Amino acid sequence: MSDLNIRTEGRAGRITLTRPKALNALTHEMCRRIEAALRSWAEDPAVALVVIDAEGPKAFCAGGDIAELYATGTAGDFEYGRRFWRDEYRMNALIGAYPKPVVALMQGFTMGGGVGLACHAGHRIVGNTSRIAMPECGIGLVPDVGGSLLLRRAPGALGAWLGMTGARMGPGCAIFAGFADTFVPETGWPDLVARLCETGAPGAIDAAIAAAATPAPDSPLPGQEQAISAVFHARDPAQLVAALAETTGDWAEAARKALGRGSPLALACTLEMQHSLTRHSTLPEALALEYRFVHRAMERGDFLEGIRAAIIDKDNAPRWRHGAITDVPAEEVAAMLAPLGAAELEL
Repeated sequence: MSDLNIRTEGRAGRITLTRPKALNALTHEMCRRIEAALRSWAEDPAVALVVIDAEGPKAFCAGGDIAELYATGTAGDFEYGRRFWRDEYRMNALIGAYPKPVVALMQGFTMGGGVGLACHAGHRIVGNTSRIAMPECGIGLVPDVGGSLLLRRAPGALGAWLGMTGARMGPGCAIFAGFADTFVPETGWPDLVARLCETGAPGAIDAAIAAAATPAPDSPLPGQEQAISAVFHARDPAQLVAALAETTGDWAEAARKALGRGSPLALACTLEMQHSLTRHSTLPEALALEYRFVHRAMERGDFLEGIRAAIIDKDNAPRWRHGAITDVPAEEVAAMLAPLGAAELEL
């Protein structure tokens, strides 16, 4: 079976991820094919909008397919990963600036690369099973695919918390944090897609909401945001860790555990990136900053070790370069995020 089903139906360009057994993880070739389809439809008068969805109940897209990155990286080939990220980020930027409406439907897990595929779309739909997260620090990477900008635009300092802990957002939380726009019960998705294809108009989404008459599930984040932001607004890791140590509550305990599991270098760089970006930063600016880290991630970071521990050996015992986020020198963070000169990302 192909990894993708790309076609036109009525007035819509359709992109469906078709590898549900792999949780629809994105490969390099999938990114290139999606970009090619989007470019071919951009000036096609027969295509009024684009619908991106996926097969299987478990995941829209659980991230990038990182096994090949590990194989090439451990062999000393760092250029394969850099090409993958450059092409993926170009696809992300294209979706964010697309001249026609893009509708993304996110069931189950949407993480990492899936966020980059769906959450820059103009119309981001979640359903009952949706769980959205940026868990990259757990494998020695930073939230990328433009996710750093989505995090930065979340209310208060929720972005630093979400990015550093990898906390999962249900549909209500995803809408509150700015990763999604609309809740439609998943039982209504087939009719919604059919109407989008028939009309070529995103107004079909409003009709689906009215027909369902079902609000998004309540989110705990509005009640937690002030307490979370009081801790995660700190730019200095030592101040953040100290404030978190004095904070009570289930979310704080979960955050302490997450910071203890993640790559200290990735955590420190994620925190710095949240302060380097602003709510007015552009998607290309965020992607360029992310690329500086990922360009160096295999050679100078914890990425390969993180994949080994989580995916290859599955011992969940990574040997990070630093013992804790407070052990990471500021100079090392600056070096990981420094301009790349001739290797800077060009979109």
